[in-house]
Amino acid sequence: MRIELREGERLDDLHRGGYRIIQNEKLFCFGMDAVLLSGFAQVKEGGRAMDLGAGTGILPILLAAKTPGGHFTGLEISEYCVDMARRSVALNALEERVEIVQGDIKKAGELFAPASFDTVTSNPPYMTARHGLVNPDIEKAAARHEILCTLEDVVRAAAQLLRVGGHFYLVHRPFRLAEIIRTLSQYRLEPKRMRLVYPYVDREPNMVLLEAVRGGRARMTVEPPLIVYERPGVYTREIHEIYGN
Repeated sequence: MRIELREGERLDDLHRGGYRIIQNEKLFCFGMDAVLLSGFAQVKEGGRAMDLGAGTGILPILLAAKTPGGHFTGLEISEYCVDMARRSVALNALEERVEIVQGDIKKAGELFAPASFDTVTSNPPYMTARHGLVNPDIEKAAARHEILCTLEDVVRAAAQLLRVGGHFYLVHRPFRLAEIIRTLSQYRLEPKRMRLVYPYVDREPNMVLLEAVRGGRARMTVEPPLIVYERPGVYTREIHEIYGN
């Protein structure tokens, strides 16, 4: 299908099922964190999945390629990102499996029926207003800093949308791990699986992947570390497999 690209946009190959995605490098392009989350999350056959803060639609599209899930919804507040995501969905002929909805995460409980999803994913803003410089461009700032929604907003929405026993998958920064676990527990999302991501084997982790279950019992598995680089510029074999190379 021929899709119109707007000024500043480009097409990127996702190396999965021939799928491609529209991005605009002047605004916000997806990063490794989204790809790693797509490799960590699981959607069962026929399952319904929701991505909170879908951006340009990277997670719904990748999960549609990687899992046997039945339907994928992306909730995104930015009108421009929604437009890009919908055009990417059409480009990949995924209209029957992927839907992009414009809306506020804080109102997710009003936009969708309670307990109507088996899986929820999110790659939310990592920084609070106190962390670092805030980009003057609102689109870029909202992707990095908690301007339009907070961690608690995301967790609350996940708890509202998940059925009992449903799974929530999150990628975030390790320096907020204690706060993340407290917030998950507050909304009865029990942490069940965690994996730390290290840029190199001898460095501190810079990402954490978490799985929580709504109404689950207290028991968490810490998986082996995920190492990104063997040496500068050279990905480890596992990273290549997650990317689909």
